[in-house]
Amino acid sequence: MYKFCYSLAALCLATAGLQAQSLMPAPLADQNVDRIAPALRAQVDRIATQVLARTGVPSASLAVVQHGKLVYTHAYGTARLEPKTPATTAMRYSIGSISKQFTAATILMLEEEGKLSIDDPVGKYIPGLTDGDKVTIRQILSHTAGYQDYWPEDYAMTPMFKPTSTETILDRWAKKPLDFAPGTQWQYSNTNFVLAGAIIRKVSGQSVTDLLTTRVFKPLGMTSAWNSDQQKLGPADAAAYVRYGIGPSRPAPIEGAGWMEAAGELAMTPHDLALWDESLLAQSLLSSKSYKKLFEEVKLADGKGSHYGLGVEVDTLNGHRVIEHSGEVSGFVSDNVVLIDDGAAVVVLTNQDASSAAAQIAHMVAPLVAALPQNPEEKQALAIYHDLQQGKIDRSLLAPNLSDYFSPQALEDFRTSLGPLGEPLSLTQTSKELRGGMTFHGFRIQYPDRTLHLSTYTYPDGKLEQYIVAQQQ
Repeated sequence: MYKFCYSLAALCLATAGLQAQSLMPAPLADQNVDRIAPALRAQVDRIATQVLARTGVPSASLAVVQHGKLVYTHAYGTARLEPKTPATTAMRYSIGSISKQFTAATILMLEEEGKLSIDDPVGKYIPGLTDGDKVTIRQILSHTAGYQDYWPEDYAMTPMFKPTSTETILDRWAKKPLDFAPGTQWQYSNTNFVLAGAIIRKVSGQSVTDLLTTRVFKPLGMTSAWNSDQQKLGPADAAAYVRYGIGPSRPAPIEGAGWMEAAGELAMTPHDLALWDESLLAQSLLSSKSYKKLFEEVKLADGKGSHYGLGVEVDTLNGHRVIEHSGEVSGFVSDNVVLIDDGAAVVVLTNQDASSAAAQIAHMVAPLVAALPQNPEEKQALAIYHDLQQGKIDRSLLAPNLSDYFSPQALEDFRTSLGPLGEPLSLTQTSKELRGGMTFHGFRIQYPDRTLHLSTYTYPDGKLEQYIVAQQQ
């Protein structure tokens, strides 16, 4: 394959890397894994199929990690519309900005070898950048540097259909005034990671993908990993699609080479991305100190949190740490959710841009895979919901006003409207506050094809004054 060098000499031939220039991605054998509990498998399949049906996205391919190990892979829908080709677990999808955590890990590997420090100024390695003596590598990896994003749009613009180079991107976007003083704000910017890739090349003499091939992909057995920035996916892989408005899926335009280097260049199967997640959970490739830097929320100058580590989003789910990142390039959207303390991860790759299907599937599956425990309020709310699906209510739980609210007509309407929905995927508390001498709780009731909102008020003695279920708009 060919790749872009960090110089005005446009293209240079590379013998190292993932594949040779003249080759398309080689077809892969199916990467089917099925060691998941049957009940959980049924829930995962239900979520994926119904989300695809609701959103109209052609296909999704996913992988599930549980107890630190890959336990399930499955593909749904149509990977290629012409000729119609079912999705399989052997097909690669572009993972977009999930690539950024691989770039960040490569920087940390170089730091462990003493070749750089993430607190070095970027100008030490790449001269001529705006405030290069003030912006640090840590800040570009955490999107707190201030360099303007060269690709904030959710589609490929006309200039992107032609090849570019790292130097061209940095000359245009990293040499203009900063959007804010370094470290004072968080603002997502692909420019930061193109710069990170240039630093990696300067320090190591190799591209990010060359280093990843040797140090990550081969050791972890990630045989499908591919640099789709330099050589696009072939007929054995998922095709890229776009929808205009709510029209039919159409082939997505393809970006020219050089636009995604170190920021969104990787493509692979969910199986192989899950192998990477296994390594994150086991902390097997980097030192514990480096993983702490990767996962730790970067603070802004005023002490506020950024909700971002190094190439990963940092969040919590029911008090459990979550490391996540989504990705989007023309025709593909992905999501990777890792519950870092629970040994669980969910990878979802889809083949239509500007769609939320990948995130919807991942966010519904992840709590089920991690088997996050319910709190007492959630357990009570779910038990009452189950009764209402059958047109019943335990009036010993209710204050007089709420008991009156649950008239025979109300119970019949609950039964006929909620009963056919079946078992919800989850019931999760979303808010809690005091009001009117009672405690208010908000809950989200999740189905694959809809979300319900539940609100309750509870007196100090435990009696319920309100229990209202409504369709979330």
